[in-house]
Amino acid sequence: MGSRRVKVRSQSGKILVGDCIAELKKLPTASVDLVFADPPYNLQLAGDLMRPNNTKVDGVDDQWDKFDDFAAYDSFCRAWLTEVRRVLKPDGAIWVIGSYHNIFRLGAAIQDLGFWIQNDVIWRKVNPMPNFRGKRFTNAHETMIWAGRDRKSRVTFNYESLKASNDDLQMRSDWLFPICSGPERLKDDGGRKAHPTQKPEALLHRILIASTKPGDTVLDPFFGTGTTGAVAKRLGRKFIGIERDLDYATAADERIAKVQPLETEAIETLPSKRSEPRIPFGQILELGIIKPGRKLFGPRREVRAEVRADGTLFYDGQQASIHRLGAIVQGKAACNGWTYWHFEAEGKLKPIDDLRSEAKRQLGLGSRISI
Repeated sequence: MGSRRVKVRSQSGKILVGDCIAELKKLPTASVDLVFADPPYNLQLAGDLMRPNNTKVDGVDDQWDKFDDFAAYDSFCRAWLTEVRRVLKPDGAIWVIGSYHNIFRLGAAIQDLGFWIQNDVIWRKVNPMPNFRGKRFTNAHETMIWAGRDRKSRVTFNYESLKASNDDLQMRSDWLFPICSGPERLKDDGGRKAHPTQKPEALLHRILIASTKPGDTVLDPFFGTGTTGAVAKRLGRKFIGIERDLDYATAADERIAKVQPLETEAIETLPSKRSEPRIPFGQILELGIIKPGRKLFGPRREVRAEVRADGTLFYDGQQASIHRLGAIVQGKAACNGWTYWHFEAEGKLKPIDDLRSEAKRQLGLGSRISI
């Protein structure tokens, strides 16, 4: 089929109407930071699904979800995944969502094609559709695969932001969200669901906060009614949507046009400590923040070491780095000296990690502390 572009009323993105593989082939190599893919699940439903009261369930029976056999489905998936891998930047990543019908086939293809899996994440639904026939467990979750373009990809992961948003606990790989419903669910002129598999914006919000930065480009090759684009625009990310159904694409454009982007300050993620400039303990001395001869203590004053001019510590006849000496005095194989050793200020012990804040200030990277 031919392709065209919906006239998107946002400078942050574009919607391409056409076959996803054909449109992917037109995109430049290594041009995308993240891909979110919600491909056909290949449900292969036979006949109508009825509720106990004999009303029909509004399930997925669209032509786009139907394939002749598993071989045809596998061939389709490997084709679009191959193109997705090509358009991803070297440190880019992909999220793919699916159900038990297709996620395992997708996982095998993802690994076969050279992607490197970071996690599988379970979306546990607060309000899943009941199993009306009573012949199996209620399908209360979907599975997402998060993978880097290859093994060497240094994918974006905003660990600190996720931990902070989760009450300072590490974010787990099981996420609890309701299915898309209420005012968020798009309806057609007849009051029916505009799209049968519309995903909740909350799910995409967490994905984009977790694995993108403001200004990144997010590609959705199965755009549907534009959940990815709506969340990307709100969070200050750019988007490319590919959708072969003009009605879906038009609905997506109308939806995204109503989204108001957040202010720049509101979308900044918590910086990763690993991405901050490295400041060794020796530089703390060079900058005069701490002086040779100063005493450092264990967290309970159980050990008292002396700072030497070369950036090492001395204790009980042994001289070594802050990390090595910290390990020795504790009888451990390794130690983070920045958190083990403490200096005294205003009658209290503070970890020497605090001294790096003053170093950052002097280097134009941070704020001053009292030492």
